[in-house]
Amino acid sequence: MLYVVTGPPAAGKSSWIQAHATARDIVIDLDLITRALTGPGAPGWNHDPIAQRVAQKARYAAIHEAFLHLDKVDVYLIHTLPDAKALAKYKRLDARIVAVDPGEAIVMQRIEAMRSPTMQAVATKWYRQRGRLPQPAMPQASRDW
Repeated sequence: MLYVVTGPPAAGKSSWIQAHATARDIVIDLDLITRALTGPGAPGWNHDPIAQRVAQKARYAAIHEAFLHLDKVDVYLIHTLPDAKALAKYKRLDARIVAVDPGEAIVMQRIEAMRSPTMQAVATKWYRQRGRLPQPAMPQASRDW
């Protein structure tokens, strides 16, 4: 089964996956990939352009390979802002869309605490585009951090 976990930054997507995935499942999370590819002391949300580019390439390769094994393992994919093409592909793969959203006020408060204008811009975009996403198979509000 493919689970596509969407939601704004700082919503709790990774926490939702940690609560649902097993050790045998495949988890594709750009933040975790970036962290794995950068050195000690790199920030958890590393927005360095080179690190992001390398991590994105690794993510695409992981997605491609994981989709070949959906009949054997569950795959949890974080995709914050899937476009129409991605949503069509997920539909063909019979994915379950999971929207993790504790609410705009909570998300913006968390982002403010991280002092990340980049994350704030992505969250704003997510809330503007929220209406175009399909109704989630498993709507989920994350717990307070």
